[in-house]
Amino acid sequence: MQTLFINIKELVQVRNEGIAIVSGEDMAILPKIDNAYLLIQDDTIVDFGSMENCPKLEYGTVIDATGKVILPTWVDSHTHIVYAGNRIQEFVDRINGLSYEEIANRGGGILNSAKKLNETPEDIIYEESKKRLEEVIQLGTGAVEIKSGYGLTVAGELKMLRVIQRLKENYSLPIKATFLGAHAFPSEYKENHTAYIDLIINEMLPQIAAENLADYIDAFLETGYFSVEETIKIMEAGKKFGLPAKIHVNQFTTIDGIAACVAHEALSVDHLEVLTDADIAVLKNSKTMPVALPSCSYFISIPYTPARKMIAAGLPLALATDYNPGTTPSGNMNFVVATACIKMKMTPEEAINAATINGAYAMGISATHGSITKGKKANIIITKPLTSYYQLPYEFGNNLIEQVMIDGKFV
Repeated sequence: MQTLFINIKELVQVRNEGIAIVSGEDMAILPKIDNAYLLIQDDTIVDFGSMENCPKLEYGTVIDATGKVILPTWVDSHTHIVYAGNRIQEFVDRINGLSYEEIANRGGGILNSAKKLNETPEDIIYEESKKRLEEVIQLGTGAVEIKSGYGLTVAGELKMLRVIQRLKENYSLPIKATFLGAHAFPSEYKENHTAYIDLIINEMLPQIAAENLADYIDAFLETGYFSVEETIKIMEAGKKFGLPAKIHVNQFTTIDGIAACVAHEALSVDHLEVLTDADIAVLKNSKTMPVALPSCSYFISIPYTPARKMIAAGLPLALATDYNPGTTPSGNMNFVVATACIKMKMTPEEAINAATINGAYAMGISATHGSITKGKKANIIITKPLTSYYQLPYEFGNNLIEQVMIDGKFV
């Protein structure tokens, strides 16, 4: 089955070579073709170019995209969309002056979600999570990483990862599962961290590996949560089971966690709302992708990741939603891109690069997703008629997406 899009106003993020990552000054470069065509064969991009070179289609479907922009679907490399219930009361508590830490100390936060998760049957969690996944696909997300971490028990973590596995089986977009048993210490282990880490390493990980339920391992490396030394143990254990690390770090404090993550070859370090010059120096020339989560900063009123400083230092940067019930109850990557432009002062070119090609790197899917490249999967966004792709972050409150295609099929 062939599908040919013609008269595309702007075909954005076109890459003739298999570039896996863009960094520093290159993030401001977003290759595009005006008045373009795009040819898809089954689930794969096979050709694109200027309309003056457009091929004639002998069979298949021709779609006139006059006035519209086509770009690769968003790659959301950091979410927690498998959860039970909500944390609406905590939203109100924050409005009334309680901090994230104060809410957590009262039994809220991650432990609140863990209680609900463990009380909720797997089928209900699947149905709730499936609805969220379908919503983000309609908003242009064509690849998503999903973390566990609201179980904090052997049964609870396995339950979450099995739900993610069911989503993988039932939806055609790439889904990566990350084991985040080290999300918080359950109350019964608050004074015995060693015992909980032993539970993660000696009971959870072997079962997860036996069922092939995870692609990555994660930990919340933060003051009051998992220390650098504890996170190193988690990363080393994950590596033994073939799970590279993707680590939450530097959300509230900086405790030299990034150096440990880079030393242990973490694929990504995520949050980075606080960042030192030493952290930036460690990230330079590493293979670890920094990931910013601006809608989290927006929702809980904490600083934004210092994108301008990082890009000026030559670093790459990816953007993701952090979709979760407590600190970012939204999986809208369009809002993430807009917020990066408005609050982090990223240019539209930088933000789109961060949400596509660099996001694909942070998910480990650069070879197949993240750009309009021959041989990559046909996961694309078709917008409504636009003045230019700049309109996407400019009209931050409007849904400017007309259609989404996953594996060459409209959803």
